[in-house]
Amino acid sequence: MLLIIGAVVVIASVLGGYTLHGGNLMVLWQPTEVLIIFGAAIGSFVIANPMHTVKEVIHGILRQLTGSPFNKSFYMDLLSLLYEIFDKSRKQGVMAIEEDIDNPESSQIFSRYPAIMKSKELLAFITDYLRIISSGNMATHELEGMMESEIDSRQHELEEPSHAVNKIADALPGLGIVAAVLGIVITMNFLSEGPEKIGLSVAAALVGTFLGIFMGYGFVGPVSIAMEHSAKYELKAYDCVKSAIVATVSGQAPQMAIEFGRKSLPTDKRPGFQELNDHVRSK
Repeated sequence: MLLIIGAVVVIASVLGGYTLHGGNLMVLWQPTEVLIIFGAAIGSFVIANPMHTVKEVIHGILRQLTGSPFNKSFYMDLLSLLYEIFDKSRKQGVMAIEEDIDNPESSQIFSRYPAIMKSKELLAFITDYLRIISSGNMATHELEGMMESEIDSRQHELEEPSHAVNKIADALPGLGIVAAVLGIVITMNFLSEGPEKIGLSVAAALVGTFLGIFMGYGFVGPVSIAMEHSAKYELKAYDCVKSAIVATVSGQAPQMAIEFGRKSLPTDKRPGFQELNDHVRSK
């Protein structure tokens, strides 16, 4: 939603100011310039990135339109899930959660949290480390080090799409210049046809420069930053799981373990202590 609002403000401000200053909007409609700039941008993007990054970029852009699932509600469900698992393990023994871990789709605990089930990578992260806890006697610092290493790797994966989009944003002004230069080359053919024809051709060429800069700094660059923010919110879910699991392995009670996880969340999406307590009870 914010992406749409921001895009409307950018377009209204730039084109509105241009029109109020006496500009003709039809002059800006140059399909061939658009073809050159965006065709080259998409082609260079495909050349520079592996297919999985291309798919993640498309998914990331769609997420900006629909909203990130990693909000306060998601974090509360995540902490409630961890509480239930820790509580069951504490009351019935570590071996009691093995069936839940091995088959989360059929688990009565996991099935109550569809939002977590949709996040396959995070679900695998949770079940993998719960499986390690239930099957081994790993020291707390060793477990924490292993989790931090995987989170670092996951961070690079999550930030890769935003970096790829940012590079295209940096390239767009240059591609706009390419389109403008080609427009000037075409203008050279009109030198004998009078100033009006030459003026229109030069204006069309300059639109290429305008479009490249406008799209690079007005849309594509900000989208890459928004994707980076979304990646950080997703990464916080991993930090939350790590803090809670390390706390429970250290001997903390389930209520205190999820408190460690809660404190690792960003303040703008962190549930209050009583708010989380009520949510856990409701589940």
